Amino acid sequence: MPTEILMPALSPTMEEGTLAKWLVKEGDTVSSGDLLAEIETDKATMEFEAVDEGVVGKIMVAEGTEGVKVNTPIAVLLEDGESADDIGDTSAPKSKASSNAAPAEGSDKTDPAKGYGRGDTDASPAPAAPKSDSGDRVFASPLARRIAKDKGLDLSQIKGSGPKGRIVKADVENATSMPKAEAPKAASISSTPASTGQSSDAVVKMYEGREYEEIPLNGMRKTIAARLTEAKQTIPHFYLRRDIQLDALLKFRSQLNKQLEGRDVKLSVNDFIIKACALALQSVPTANAVWAGDRVLQLKPSDVAVAVAIEGGLFTPVLKDAEMKSLSALSAEMKDLATRARDRKLAPHEYQGGSFAISNLGMFGIDNFDAVINPPHGAILAVGAGVKKPVVGDDGELAVATVMSVTLSVDHRVIDGALGAELLSAIKENLENPMVMLA
Repeated sequence: MPTEILMPALSPTMEEGTLAKWLVKEGDTVSSGDLLAEIETDKATMEFEAVDEGVVGKIMVAEGTEGVKVNTPIAVLLEDGESADDIGDTSAPKSKASSNAAPAEGSDKTDPAKGYGRGDTDASPAPAAPKSDSGDRVFASPLARRIAKDKGLDLSQIKGSGPKGRIVKADVENATSMPKAEAPKAASISSTPASTGQSSDAVVKMYEGREYEEIPLNGMRKTIAARLTEAKQTIPHFYLRRDIQLDALLKFRSQLNKQLEGRDVKLSVNDFIIKACALALQSVPTANAVWAGDRVLQLKPSDVAVAVAIEGGLFTPVLKDAEMKSLSALSAEMKDLATRARDRKLAPHEYQGGSFAISNLGMFGIDNFDAVINPPHGAILAVGAGVKKPVVGDDGELAVATVMSVTLSVDHRVIDGALGAELLSAIKENLENPMVMLA
């Protein structure tokens, strides 16, 4: 029976993508592992591999089509002995097509949930892809979803026997009715719905007669807008600020860089900040945590994310086990991640996860700012520039010191005020006494 190839979810947060380029054409024979297409997500362009072998019987979504929802049929694969006549009535999904699709910028292979459904070529639409109680997408073929809906089955309770655990027709036909438990109701904060802002038409009308250029939103900018709006609306931020004297660190860094010249290593202040935060999370382990909806996950390792600005947006690559790594190792890893982030060649596992983030705008001359928490992180440190300021020393004498202002944005659901203050104090202690970080 013909197999529908579905739009894959190439990252846990992907809901739609752009089919940038087909690497096969109708009539081509493919085997498991062969590259089928290049698909743009909100973060990168990735290659999509075949799971089964067969002949490409029909391509249902043209190159350059934007906004293709996950689990939408994009092609049909025929088995040996089957022909195009076996496909039946299939039609391409209605989605916004672009005649100028962005070229592939990278080809990072991940372990995507492959979008294949067997024998799902009848014309009736399949229900939307279900999710488990934890919010994860349940992967099932369109036919399996239709049968489950007709039988009143909860797909999240069925174990799939297809590729990558995908639920197929046989799984739901052999299952007994298991109605889905009613989800708990969220506590109501206000009866007034949250404002969604002015409509695009209203804003455009406001600027009639004024000269402007309309910039369409790409996938990354849409995701940034949605996630940060959600973060500010749903995360109870509070902010803690400290000034950190950097003179001892700058002197120590200069000495280390002279000794490391032969290894072609040059440590940045940001490398020390990463190390200081990683060690502080170990000193204050209760603050090394993330919000998981109905619970808090307290991490053992210090997985520190660092914001990297790229054209049109940003990435937050994660340095895992940062507390265990030397300054030179952190420096080399950060340079590699930043370079590949700017080239959009990071795989999802390299920019997802972590419990804590750093956003450093000091190199742009920003003295201080407040950063928005990147969920599900418990906190983010906003780092300003180191500037010369008058300070009063321990002896009461006035002196000049290099002072860096930092702001810790904290999720109050995860970290309380006193705990956040303790974490920021540990970060300050590490940076003002840098040799301690090598002990």
